[in-house]
Amino acid sequence: MASEATKRKTRLAPSPTGALHLGNVRTFLVNWALARQGGWDIVLRVEDLDTPRTKPGAIDESIEILEWLGMDWDEGPTIQTDDLSPHRRAVEQLARAGLVYPCELTRTQIAEAATAPHGLENTPDMSNPSRFPIELRPDERPTVFTDVEANWRFVTPAGDVEFEDAFAGAQRFDVLENIGDIVVWTKQGHPSYQLAVVVDDHRQGVTDVVRGDDLLDSAARQLLLYRGLGLTPEPRYFHLPLVVGADGRRLAKRHGDTRVVRCRASGVRAERMIGLMASWCGLARAEMDAEGFAGALEVDKIPHKPIVFTGEDEAWLMSNES
Repeated sequence: MASEATKRKTRLAPSPTGALHLGNVRTFLVNWALARQGGWDIVLRVEDLDTPRTKPGAIDESIEILEWLGMDWDEGPTIQTDDLSPHRRAVEQLARAGLVYPCELTRTQIAEAATAPHGLENTPDMSNPSRFPIELRPDERPTVFTDVEANWRFVTPAGDVEFEDAFAGAQRFDVLENIGDIVVWTKQGHPSYQLAVVVDDHRQGVTDVVRGDDLLDSAARQLLLYRGLGLTPEPRYFHLPLVVGADGRRLAKRHGDTRVVRCRASGVRAERMIGLMASWCGLARAEMDAEGFAGALEVDKIPHKPIVFTGEDEAWLMSNES
């Protein structure tokens, strides 16, 4: 049994902006299995900051599906928007250090600035029009955080952020070059996803983060915020390849109805669904429960390329045959 000093913890963090689909479930199941294999604690955290897109009943539905599949947790559920004071204190700390500033520009104005002529050649810089141009950063920054109708941006340091992902391997991202100064507090009056994740992971003692590899570059941004806030230890990241459709794009409505709630309503058993997840993780495609999956999962067998949800997969899932 691990001591309290060395106890590791992860989190299951569904977002109530829509129904869980098969790709979500695969990531949650691997996360849960790794935790149970390693003796980590699990906190269930509902990340509901994107309030305009929150679907009524989605929180309860997500929790029920995780339970239906046989997953459990040691803490929670906690709801992110129930208490935003820790996130506000973090921005106040960054302001005292001169590391954030308010930016009232709209996305259109930022995009126009990014594509405006620069330098002697007088040609537009179109390499990354979504990047926040460093030229817009003010020379003087307030040292007190105030509620103004503006996004507060973090003064992103130059240079590569390097880290070793436990699954994807060595990573390197130049956040300033690729993103520019990142938003940490929005004009809607709540923390950005990047800041909220850092603050919540740290205060909840999360040491291991398991998620899709579409968030690899987010890890670099989050590590910069860890360092800007002086938070240690930094988490270990484990980024899994996404589940995609036949067109190679991440699983979505365009690939049909892959919602777990729809599969369940059609009579799909939890063991059947977990069997499909097992086949996506390098195991035999056979019905099993969550405990069986956790006992069989071997990290070295998980493919390092995107998983394609095929018609054959769907036919097997929806069939009651062995």
